[in-house]
Amino acid sequence: MDLELVGRTALVTGASRGLGFASARALAGEGCSVCITARDEARLRDAARELGEAARSGAAVHAVQADLTTAAGVEAAVSQAVGAFGRLDILVNNLGLARGGGLVDATDAEWQEAIDFTLFPAIRASRLAVPHMRQAGGGVILMMASIWGRESGGRMTYNAVKAAQISLAKSMAQQLAPYGIRVNSVAPGSILFPGGSWHRRQQADPDGIADFIRRELPFGRFGTAEEVGDVVAFLASARASWISGASVTVDGCQSRSLI
Repeated sequence: MDLELVGRTALVTGASRGLGFASARALAGEGCSVCITARDEARLRDAARELGEAARSGAAVHAVQADLTTAAGVEAAVSQAVGAFGRLDILVNNLGLARGGGLVDATDAEWQEAIDFTLFPAIRASRLAVPHMRQAGGGVILMMASIWGRESGGRMTYNAVKAAQISLAKSMAQQLAPYGIRVNSVAPGSILFPGGSWHRRQQADPDGIADFIRRELPFGRFGTAEEVGDVVAFLASARASWISGASVTVDGCQSRSLI
């Protein structure tokens, strides 16, 4: 299936590894020019080189080192993406972090960090991207959420900000449809990739993680970042032209929600 992404441009935040990198790779492999962001310069440089090697002929890759937890960092990322490609068709809001324990243990600083690292970057990047998409006659905005935004589970701070992202995507979809802009959220389950949280847990407690897999993952394995990236590329494409306001699970039937 041709996703018709040749000639399109995308900005993917937090894309030096994991789900962001896999999303950028899937888009670039379909011929979409991609701008990626991260804070770590060395890791960003390596990611950009690998993306360039995987990109379809004619697709460009641009890297922006920026701290997207700040308004200035988000503005730099969007403006440089537009400057590099002349337009912005797709925005993938992938940046996210949430630490802390239960209600009594989680501090105000940990709650603020979860909001600053996950929700505000998506709000700010979307706000800045919309005028460019309207000028182009349409576009796509995607939120990298989680099954733990659709139902209870995981760390409380993470659950809260991912639910907020899903809600934000739904509201944005309704507001932006008249301008030809589609908005969806992607809700991965437990995904294993090098350096990710599940990878670290597996190394620290292989027996415990093996038990988790038997108990919680019906297919008997973790999902891969590439499986999420492929869904991102599809949702970003014209092949998904009638999908907006949705939260799409990519979890191998891990979640229990009926919707």
